[in-house]
Amino acid sequence: MRLGLLSWMGVGRWRLSTRIVALSLLLLLLVQTAGLLVVRASIERNAREQIRHELQLGDRVWRRLLDQNAEKLRQGAGLLAGDFGFRAAVNSGDIETIRSALDNQGARIGATVTALLDNQMALRALNDTPDNPALTAAIAEITAPLAKSELGGTVALVGNTPYQFVMVPLRAPLVIGWVLMGFPIDQTLANDMLTLSGLHVAMLTQARGQPAQIGLSTLPDASLQALQSAGAGVTELDNDDDSLVTRHVDLQAVGGGVQTLLLRSLNEVVAPFQQVQLVLLVITVLGLLLFGLGSTWAARRVTTPLSALVQGAERLGRGEYEQPVQYTWRQDEIGDLANAFDRMRKNIAISRNEIQQLAYWDRLTRLPNRLRFRDTVKETILQRRNDAEAQPLAVITLNLDRFKHVNDILGYALGDRLLMAVAERLLLRMDEGALVARLGGDEFSVVLFNADASQAMEAAKTIANAFEAPLSFDDQTVDLSASLGVACWPQHASDVDSLLGRAEVAMYIAKRKATVFELYDPALDSSSKQTLSLLSELRYAVEHHELRLFLQPKIALDNGRVIAAEALVRWQHPVRGLVPPDAFIPFAEQTGFVRQLTLWMFDEAARQWAGLQQPGLPLRMSINLSTRDLLDLDFPARLDALLDKHQVAPEGFCLEITESAIMDDPLRAEGTLKRLSDRGFKLSIDDFGTGYSSLAYLKRLPVDELKIDKSFVMGMERDPDDAKIVRSTIDLAHNMGLSVVAEGVENAAVWNLLREQNCDEAQGYYMSRPLPVDGFKAWRQRWAERAEA
Repeated sequence: MRLGLLSWMGVGRWRLSTRIVALSLLLLLLVQTAGLLVVRASIERNAREQIRHELQLGDRVWRRLLDQNAEKLRQGAGLLAGDFGFRAAVNSGDIETIRSALDNQGARIGATVTALLDNQMALRALNDTPDNPALTAAIAEITAPLAKSELGGTVALVGNTPYQFVMVPLRAPLVIGWVLMGFPIDQTLANDMLTLSGLHVAMLTQARGQPAQIGLSTLPDASLQALQSAGAGVTELDNDDDSLVTRHVDLQAVGGGVQTLLLRSLNEVVAPFQQVQLVLLVITVLGLLLFGLGSTWAARRVTTPLSALVQGAERLGRGEYEQPVQYTWRQDEIGDLANAFDRMRKNIAISRNEIQQLAYWDRLTRLPNRLRFRDTVKETILQRRNDAEAQPLAVITLNLDRFKHVNDILGYALGDRLLMAVAERLLLRMDEGALVARLGGDEFSVVLFNADASQAMEAAKTIANAFEAPLSFDDQTVDLSASLGVACWPQHASDVDSLLGRAEVAMYIAKRKATVFELYDPALDSSSKQTLSLLSELRYAVEHHELRLFLQPKIALDNGRVIAAEALVRWQHPVRGLVPPDAFIPFAEQTGFVRQLTLWMFDEAARQWAGLQQPGLPLRMSINLSTRDLLDLDFPARLDALLDKHQVAPEGFCLEITESAIMDDPLRAEGTLKRLSDRGFKLSIDDFGTGYSSLAYLKRLPVDELKIDKSFVMGMERDPDDAKIVRSTIDLAHNMGLSVVAEGVENAAVWNLLREQNCDEAQGYYMSRPLPVDGFKAWRQRWAERAEA
């Protein structure tokens, strides 16, 4: 039922206004239909109650008619019994006179039967022919009950005709006989009953041993036939579209059964109320019409603003926030909704402007950000792409050096001020036609809309010169430098992403080569393309044992003994051959894979350690650590696991750390180094003198050794300044209780100078190049033999 109703209403297909009107009309129709059904049932119930009451009255009226007829007969019989002549004729036995008197008196009062009975109730005279045995039998049967009540009357069935009889005594002065009178209950009496009460009458008679039959009736022929078919026990008779309610009146007849059926038409009683029902139906139709019109108006009053709000929401979805929302003037829920939509429109517009600011502008420097910079360059390239005479454009990408160090030492607040100062300097040094943007972090970029490669390099030089003067903030002065990369369109790239990427490649090359600024070179980029598959190849190399451990000896300068060796990694590529470290170590550091390389080196060195030891001549293994190793909080635990694996003590290893690795995150590096020192590892500062570390950090770090960078050692025999630096470093280290290793020893002169300056250890090609493990063992044997000789 519910599904059918929803289907009829067309839920999901009709518009809201149509559904509101349809639902309202349906509810009203249901209410009105229920009302009409209730009214009709009430009318029918009241009609039946009225008929029941009328039939009760009809019963009394019918019996009253019979009583009146009986009274009329008694009066006529009494007159005849009081007639002197009639009594004289009875005394004399004059039968002819008696019959004549009976006929005359019967005709006068309408009695069809008049008779004279003697004291023994024997029939002496009858106005009818004496040959009617049924009448004679009926008179003989009714005399006994009539004699018991002098004024009584009774109904008797004569044949199939009901008769009403009365009997009065004939006195002279004693009772000398009885006068009997009777008449048939005929159609006239039934018609009188219909006239008086409006009730139809039907007489049912049933002689002894005979079926019941209808003696008389006021019913139409069709109803009479229906009554004959229904039988004698019917209480309600259905006749076509009408119902006849009946009431049975038993007349207690002698000689058979006599019943009177009183019938009342239900339609006749209901007929006066049909007009009321018709009026109600008209009112219902008019109500539906008016309610439909009202519902349509109300639904449109609701749905029309909703449609306008839907259109407003669609405009908001398209990003059109200028047109105000309609119906905000209404003082109802629709008005509240419209006002809410309008406030949402305004808030979205404000948020959109803020988002655009955040999306296209850097909030710190107020410069365009990467997205706006890219869109501007892209739009310019698209405009010039089909123009053969279009001017070239150039992109200069700039990255600050040691900016993270500034943040760590001076704090992020000063770092933000530094970025704003850099932006200001760039804006001052660039022409108005250039666009300066901050791409993110400490990276900036400039687009020159009409510049070739030579002009762009001049602009890059101008930017580099802008960093020569230090930046001053309150009482703090900061020396800052930058690395710049230049790429041009259409010379170096045909689209915006390639152009920006190649400018960044050139910038990284400048940072790596320390040349301040570089112009993009396709040769540089081709090597970077090779690194796309390098990471997976490195993983494969570790898993399939393509890496090799090489050792370079460290010699004690005081006695010439081999006391240590620096572990170095080499890659034996199945296709490329022996890959030099410079070809994959920087990439491994950039991607973070250097941590796996460090663990591989330590694992391999620990595995080889026992085989490299000689009685009385312990050999210490030195392993280089990267910045990512020091920032890994789990790194000391990983080394512990490898030591346990090979049953080697940490005192057999020296861990070398560059100054730059320490200064990237001094606090974190310091914590890691302390944990390593506590475990028993010897710690060494590699490439000392080339970084930016301070003596304060050097004093705090738990290091045991300084390793002087080869750039100072190799030139100390020719350059007095390099010699002074080496001598000062040795003295500084010894004063701090540290040992000193000099790397880059390539001739005997440098060897002797280092011995004179009390350097502890030396490392370099003069003694040996890096060798495989087996080659190192053979070399050490030869070195020992030569030292003894």
